[in-house]
Amino acid sequence: MDSPLLAIVGPTATGKSALALRLALELDGEIVSADSRQAYRFMDIGTAKPTPEDRSRVPHHLVDVVDPDGEYSLAIFLSQAREALRQIRDRGRRPILAGGTGQYVWALLEDWRLPEVPPDAVHRRATAQKVSEEGGAALYEELTALDPQAAGRIDPRNVRRVIRALEVRRLAAPGPIGAPEKSPVPEGTSIIGLTLERTALYERVDARVDWMLEAGWGQEVQALLDRGFSPDLPSMSSLGYREIVRHLAGDMSIDEAAARIKRRTHRFVRQQYNWFRPSDRRIMWFEATPSGLDAAFAEGRRAFPRP
Repeated sequence: MDSPLLAIVGPTATGKSALALRLALELDGEIVSADSRQAYRFMDIGTAKPTPEDRSRVPHHLVDVVDPDGEYSLAIFLSQAREALRQIRDRGRRPILAGGTGQYVWALLEDWRLPEVPPDAVHRRATAQKVSEEGGAALYEELTALDPQAAGRIDPRNVRRVIRALEVRRLAAPGPIGAPEKSPVPEGTSIIGLTLERTALYERVDARVDWMLEAGWGQEVQALLDRGFSPDLPSMSSLGYREIVRHLAGDMSIDEAAARIKRRTHRFVRQQYNWFRPSDRRIMWFEATPSGLDAAFAEGRRAFPRP
């Protein structure tokens, strides 16, 4: 990055998008999404995408940039995010990074340099076939045997990332593939973190899942299927979509689907805290309560006064 920026991070359902919007309006800013799922078109309710009204008030970048059957990756995100930051700054406006995909956030803030290994369609088809025949666990075991360090950085259930790691491993030089090259977060960058006591956060997550279902999440998933998008696509592994697919197919009740989505989201929150640790001194933490959000807003104004 050429110059510092303001970042708003933390687990899901803490109000990052609303705070980013509030600060963007105050600071004459534009928002760059660091959410790996909001990049997909037609997946609005289930990804808690900014509303059309909010997007008309403040430009939002890296939202709706790929169809659900298209490829989206960390490398693509970094290329698009860096270009978005350049354009925003060229316009003399303030870029605000907001999102809960920890890998994307830190890759941008720490300027990760990734291995330059292009996608290999033949290899991907072969590994996808292996998954269908033997399951994702077999693929993860293969990666662990080849490169335990790389395997240790990946959730075994994230088959897409396991396939990519094997792809990189196959074309890389012998020996373990280390973590990406990184730089310190640029001096002057402000990182505001939103958090909440765990029980209260789970309650907020559960209420949001209920609201999403009432708002038409089921119809959104049905529309994706009607457009011909397969439920086996990586994009459809987003929280809740496959549970709703099973409900639409008659394999589970809506109550069971909702309960499973809530449990998966609770687990996802715990994973997000692995990226955004309360002990990380680079992050200024605020409670996601009315008073805490007001304090976070004041900190954003103080750190980055209106140009």
